[in-house]
Amino acid sequence: MNDTGSVVLFTILAFSLALILIMKKESIPPQMRRLLALVAVVLVSCSFFIIVFSLLGAG
Repeated sequence: MNDTGSVVLFTILAFSLALILIMKKESIPPQMRRLLALVAVVLVSCSFFIIVFSLLGAG
C-alpha cells in the first residue's frame, strides 16, 4: 500500500466509530446497537490487518 494517508484516515474513523458507540450506548436502540457494534468490530479488525500489512510491506 503506497497511500498511507488513506490507511491512517480509515484507522482513525474505525476507532472513532467504536469510541462513539461506547460513549453513546445508552441512547442507541438495542437492535441497532448490536448491528453497529458488529460493524465497528469488523472495521477495527480490518484496520489492524491493514496496519500490519502496511508495516510488513514497508520493511
